Amino acid sequence: MAGEFDEIRGRLEGIAEELADLAILRLRESIDAGGTELPVDEKRLTRARRAVEKAAHLLAETDTGTVAG
Repeated sequence: MAGEFDEIRGRLEGIAEELADLAILRLRESIDAGGTELPVDEKRLTRARRAVEKAAHLLAETDTGTVAG
């Protein structure tokens, strides 16, 4: 049963990477435009990435509550 969520977890990990890449892009765009503050989108993207990473981590847990390798 431990492996039944592997596909979903893998997709979530991919989504987390996409969100991280998009946040970095927003930061670069802001810097290139001469911005001195963090873009609002970057904060939201980072929060979303953390939530997705948490979901992936929860799916990696086995029935005993330990994290699968």
